[in-house]
Amino acid sequence: MNSRSTSHLFSQCILTAHARSGSGGGAMEKVSPTKRKAPATVVEVNALRTPGRHSIGDGLILVVNPGGSRAWLTRIRDATGRRRDMGLGSYPEVTLKEARDKAAQLRRQVRDGIDPVAERRKQRQVVPTFQKAAEATFEERKGGFENPAHQRQWVSAMKRFAYPALGSLPVDQVTGPLIVRALKPIWVEKPETARRVLQRIVTVIAWATAHGHREHEAPLMSIRMGLPPQPKGRKHFAALPYKDAPDVLRALRSQPETNARNCLSFLIWTAARSGEARGARWSEVDLTAATWTIPADRIKMRVEHVVPLVPPALELLRRLYDARESEYIFPGLSRRSRLTPNKPVALSVMSLLKALDAVAPGVTVHGWRSTFRDWASEETNFASEVCEKALAHQIPNAVERAYRRGDLFEKRRQLMNAWSFYLEGRSADVVSIRDAA
Repeated sequence: MNSRSTSHLFSQCILTAHARSGSGGGAMEKVSPTKRKAPATVVEVNALRTPGRHSIGDGLILVVNPGGSRAWLTRIRDATGRRRDMGLGSYPEVTLKEARDKAAQLRRQVRDGIDPVAERRKQRQVVPTFQKAAEATFEERKGGFENPAHQRQWVSAMKRFAYPALGSLPVDQVTGPLIVRALKPIWVEKPETARRVLQRIVTVIAWATAHGHREHEAPLMSIRMGLPPQPKGRKHFAALPYKDAPDVLRALRSQPETNARNCLSFLIWTAARSGEARGARWSEVDLTAATWTIPADRIKMRVEHVVPLVPPALELLRRLYDARESEYIFPGLSRRSRLTPNKPVALSVMSLLKALDAVAPGVTVHGWRSTFRDWASEETNFASEVCEKALAHQIPNAVERAYRRGDLFEKRRQLMNAWSFYLEGRSADVVSIRDAA
């Protein structure tokens, strides 16, 4: 057959397809393309100008739009047997050969059990860097932090120990060996910090997996196997021997009066935690009943704790109450801001440390709770559960905990009064273990 006959036959095919598809642009979407007996050639494809869907063979369809633009489609069946049409690009930017190659690749994916639509969606999705993923994770979870200080610690530790090694990497490329490499320099030197950073890295990767940016979460067991053993034993807070406590408190009270000095004295008299004492508010204090009620959301055990106030602590609060200027009993210096220039803030932890360091260098603020507990164990015969309740600890024994529903308040008041007498060098009406023996 000569070229003229071929051209005439192809024109007839186009006219037939056009007649079947109708003249309107809307009918183009409803009519299936005409089936072919043999794949079309480049010459035939170039000649296709009639609006509609034209079968090219090899699973290819050329869509000619009413405006004259042309684009490739291929028809496949996914794993569920459903027929899917997938675009392969515009013609002639994507050549006939390239379109056939793309269609063949999609069919191979289907044959191998891969969903081409899901794969294409994944390729189009922009994978964030580890730092961007960490920032998004933090924003979603920061409401669950106990206080703003924990939020700052989360961010600062990641900036210092995780971002330098992992921050700029796409989150789906953060592997176990890279995490090991990032943590090794601090794993032994800063064990507690390193464990927390690892926990946060794992959380970020879990977030990325849940949002489709990764296939798998971090291999935590393998990561730990790749890190050296950490020093055994928990590092305890440096505490003052209880026999030195009266002298240290006396030295503290001789210092110039500041909010930090007053807060530290209050903390010693009440055996409270640093954050609880620094964040104490006037609304929590009942000067008539001589109690300080710490709400559940400000205490570690998440259970409201009523503290009996000893006479020196009560005397201090009554004196400060008349000159109060803030909701906080021991206010700190507010950070000046254009929006909130006079916003009250709690005393900072560094202020307390500085006040303590002036009279007892090397001792930690939290260590005073150990000092109190050692004194109660060595010098009094108060039951262990009374001492633990005074520290707002949970009674260790579950059975005993079930039977002791009360807060042992009156016994705790006796215990705290005995502690106050001891600190002042006065004798207390408390039977000591030594005397009972």
